[in-house]
Amino acid sequence: MNLHGKCSKIRAIVLDVDGVLTDGRIGYGGGTENEIKFFNVRDGHGIVLARRAGLLVGILSGRKSAANRIRAAELKLDFLYERILDKDSGFTTLLKDHSLAPEECMYIGDDIVDAPPMSRCGFAVAVGDAVSDLDRVCDMRTKHAGGNGAVREAIEFLLKEQGKWDSLMERYFG
Repeated sequence: MNLHGKCSKIRAIVLDVDGVLTDGRIGYGGGTENEIKFFNVRDGHGIVLARRAGLLVGILSGRKSAANRIRAAELKLDFLYERILDKDSGFTTLLKDHSLAPEECMYIGDDIVDAPPMSRCGFAVAVGDAVSDLDRVCDMRTKHAGGNGAVREAIEFLLKEQGKWDSLMERYFG
């Protein structure tokens, strides 16, 4: 099936965090035990646009972090699964919890732990600086690196393929 056909079935976007929504660096310090992460505002706005278009958007992360929960709340994400060490079983749980079929999900990942759900989902995206092994299972590799607009790029591509982009832009351009 071509990319347009795959994209037409997508109802949910599943995001890894470290290396996808962030550049993969994790900071500690400043007199606190909390992690410090940096998120890209354009990725965030892409998520807002996807939700406006009626898509579910959420996180499936191997790490548990206050930063993840704060960002998920700010963006009003539809789901947040943390400390998921087996991404494939976490993906299966997510599908069941939200009555989704694998082919109705776009999954964005950056490392080999993301390969199992990426091989099952409808549209698999590797961020630009993802490990090369993901080329075996991804449908698209972004030009942008994780934490640097890759999520926005993938969402914009999806929304254009679904024919939703132009109506979303009317809000900004009339």
